[in-house]
Amino acid sequence: MNDVHFHLVVTHLPIVGVLIGFLVLLTGYFTKSPQVKTTALGIFIFSALSAIAAFYTGEAAEDIVENLQGISETLIHTHEEQAELFYIMMLILGGASLVTMFIQYKKSTFAKYGFIVVLLLSVSSIVMSKFVGTSGGEIIHAEIRNDANNLIQLDSHNDSNDD
Repeated sequence: MNDVHFHLVVTHLPIVGVLIGFLVLLTGYFTKSPQVKTTALGIFIFSALSAIAAFYTGEAAEDIVENLQGISETLIHTHEEQAELFYIMMLILGGASLVTMFIQYKKSTFAKYGFIVVLLLSVSSIVMSKFVGTSGGEIIHAEIRNDANNLIQLDSHNDSNDD
């Protein structure tokens, strides 16, 4: 397994984890279950830890991918900038989840506010995860880029000229 492969494996964990954590947290709110809400906090903490691994494997993956033919440095840079913001957001979400878990364990009345903060942070992290995931995929997968239709039209035009 090279650095690119490892990066691709770990990058999915925080992206999927934050969505699962959000759904579990909503379930905890609807069922009024503190155990389910605490489980969501654990998922967010795990997702934040996996975001650390994803972020720190990115540079080594970039070193390999940027030398491949047809790879855009602009796309890599866009992904890198979005990944940095997502990384920071996930660290904040993980930290807020850890603090909320602690104050809930201490049976503080402030725990309900911690859960609200975590819920709002998770929503913003989900939105950012969409952008960082898409920008990462666009580096290699031309078919998901906004200009994919133009590429397809150009290719079909070139094919018709070959006849």
